Amino acid sequence: MSKPSARPDKVFGLQTLGTQFTKFVAAGGAGTALHYLTLTALVSQLAIPAGRAAFMGAVAGACVVYLLNRRYTFGTHRSHADTLPRFALMAMAGAVLNGVLVGMLSAAGLYFLLAQMLTTIVILIINFIVSKIWIFR
Repeated sequence: MSKPSARPDKVFGLQTLGTQFTKFVAAGGAGTALHYLTLTALVSQLAIPAGRAAFMGAVAGACVVYLLNRRYTFGTHRSHADTLPRFALMAMAGAVLNGVLVGMLSAAGLYFLLAQMLTTIVILIINFIVSKIWIFR
């Protein structure tokens, strides 16, 4: 009797990819919660424009996300000297993109929190790909 062939999800790492993505989303959720709290407080309490507030919220959330993804999601053994500058570059690019998109969507008449939710989905996908193949590999 022949040995059963390996399952496709094992061969292509789909199970691992799915688990990592789930952890990435959970870590991102913690960072996003801080991001949204910061954004909402800055807009509603200090009247800071939505685009700038979204940028500041994204930076605060990025600090939480880095630590969780480094250890929990990807479990990398690479040094902070290798991962932190790459993460910082990705986070800054994401924060700028976040601020621009939220600012544009808000200026077009979309409620700032809805604009932020749509932008979050776009940036989530981009950041997972960059984190997996470049930062924490």
